[in-house]
Amino acid sequence: MLILSANDIQHVYSMKDAIEADKQALKIYTQGDSEVPLRINFDMQKGQSLFMPAHIKGKDIAGIKIVSVFPDNPKLGKPSVPAQVMMLDPLTGEVCAILDGTFVTQLRTGAVQGAATDLLARKNARRAVLIGTGGQAVSQLEAMLTVRDLTDVAIYDIDEQKAKQFTEAMKKHFSHFSANLYFSQNFDEDIGQADIITSVTTSKVVTFNGDIVKSGTHINGVGAYTPEMHEIPSNIVEKADIRVLDTKEGVFAEAGDIIDPINQKRVSKNDFFELGELVTDSQKCRQNDEQITLFKTVGTAVLDVYVGYDIYLKAKEKGIGTNI
Repeated sequence: MLILSANDIQHVYSMKDAIEADKQALKIYTQGDSEVPLRINFDMQKGQSLFMPAHIKGKDIAGIKIVSVFPDNPKLGKPSVPAQVMMLDPLTGEVCAILDGTFVTQLRTGAVQGAATDLLARKNARRAVLIGTGGQAVSQLEAMLTVRDLTDVAIYDIDEQKAKQFTEAMKKHFSHFSANLYFSQNFDEDIGQADIITSVTTSKVVTFNGDIVKSGTHINGVGAYTPEMHEIPSNIVEKADIRVLDTKEGVFAEAGDIIDPINQKRVSKNDFFELGELVTDSQKCRQNDEQITLFKTVGTAVLDVYVGYDIYLKAKEKGIGTNI
């Protein structure tokens, strides 16, 4: 069995690898060649544990992500949200790998936004806005920088000090990209000029003004994942020319910023595609530079399992990781 830390994964797997893997995973999901049972949630004495399995039938890849939320863990010097991804050997059914689940989640979540941005943003997109500087923000920024040759990225968070610190750290971390990363001091102006907007927050109110979004902009809603959360403006959902979801089942059940406009009859469920459809049919992607496009994700275990197994194969081939 191979144990793969975040550092091990970074040595063998790039954001570009993850973006392509996410495209294939969602294509498989949309084509009905996967099994994704509802996640199991146990309330424990000190916290909560979630079990998220998936099976990719054609490749016979199976695995499970286990995520726990234990708020008192930092007092013990441990992370409050530990996570692991366990993969099964398709030939024997034995556990063949355990991966750092926190890092895999960050990587595949950034990558699914990158996949959508690659398929939907204008090819000549140059200016982007990143809203939110929490745990998912680094991979979200990397994904945008990977799929488009951006010149400017405005970074914003309601916690100004946090956003400034994040921006300075990212300038160093992503110095190999040519983009100018800066803290947004004129947020509405940056939104109005943006070719790509990515919101990665758990906000219960919209995070930007949809009225000032220009034609041709691509918007990603990544952070909000419950019916109470609502980071994407309803008028953007309504006026978007192309609306894409990672999975209809997940988003229609969990994402308040999509559920509310549907309930208000501003849009219908038939107005949405799944990302897997775009992978196989380019006619469902952007057709001109004036279209506003929207992508919403709440995540699915198919991404964890497909990406996790792909990482395992590359690590095994390169002799990376700890065998036990």
